[in-house]
Amino acid sequence: MSRSAGLEGLVVASHGRHCVVETPDGARRICHPRGKKSQAVVGDHVLWQAAAPGQGRGHGDEGTIEKVLERRNLFYRQDEVRTKSFAANLDQVLILIAAEPVFSESQLARALIAAEAAQITPLIALNKSDLVEPFARAWERLWPYRHMGGDHDTKHHYRVLPLSLTQSGAVDRNALLPLLAGKTTLVLGPSGSGKSTLVNLLVPGAAAQTGEISQALNSGRHTTTTTSLYWIDDARTTALIDSPGFQEFGLRHLAPTDLARCMPDIAAHAGECRFYNCTHLHEPGCTVMAQVREGQDAQAISPQRYRIYGELFAELSQSLY
Repeated sequence: MSRSAGLEGLVVASHGRHCVVETPDGARRICHPRGKKSQAVVGDHVLWQAAAPGQGRGHGDEGTIEKVLERRNLFYRQDEVRTKSFAANLDQVLILIAAEPVFSESQLARALIAAEAAQITPLIALNKSDLVEPFARAWERLWPYRHMGGDHDTKHHYRVLPLSLTQSGAVDRNALLPLLAGKTTLVLGPSGSGKSTLVNLLVPGAAAQTGEISQALNSGRHTTTTTSLYWIDDARTTALIDSPGFQEFGLRHLAPTDLARCMPDIAAHAGECRFYNCTHLHEPGCTVMAQVREGQDAQAISPQRYRIYGELFAELSQSLY
């Protein structure tokens, strides 16, 4: 590759418009985008150039990102005000929730829909299995996610992992590693879910790395706003990306008519409706509405899931006007 085109690198951390780029030999340096088209996110493969002497903003080892190479995917959320990009070129998203504090099913559904829309495999992990009664209630709430489409239909239901990160960390680590091996996984989770415990369990020393990266990016005390990629293995084939920003999860980048295909339990029945443009809200002959019912029926759509669908449809319809 010519020097004028730049050197290849992987974005392993970002804060604002600044990022840290890792070269194939493992060296890292702070880079700044050349322009809006070269604004990169963690997981991006980029072409970069070292800053000329005297142009490194006070550091001789800084550089500029010349180009963001083509992405396989981009996982992001969008509300009325802004778009938040989490990471690019992902193999899967691990959504960590806990038995306590009680998780928001709407928040979980939004993250799953965003993953489906970007064609990224989602995993759900429920932490704090040592809290017996709260965990049993939370596990029950996740029944529709564990059984969508029937026990033999792996296409439509989600893998849900029970964890107790503070009580059985070694067991959980051994259960998670095969699911992460050879993949790039983004970890998301609300406050109190145990996300930092999970990251430090899988990547010993991650907290120290985050501190170093934040200091290098001049974010100082704003460590929670830094998205970081960690290698789990020495060969750098298995990556974990830790990102904040799960509290509000807007889906304004989706049209209301995209929702059904991004919710597997609804998608399983949406193609059988009488009208091809059925919204699954009020039309006669709607097979989706006909499948909404209480109880543990893997072929059914839970009333809670259908309510979330209706709320999101209304929310995304408002954004059209």
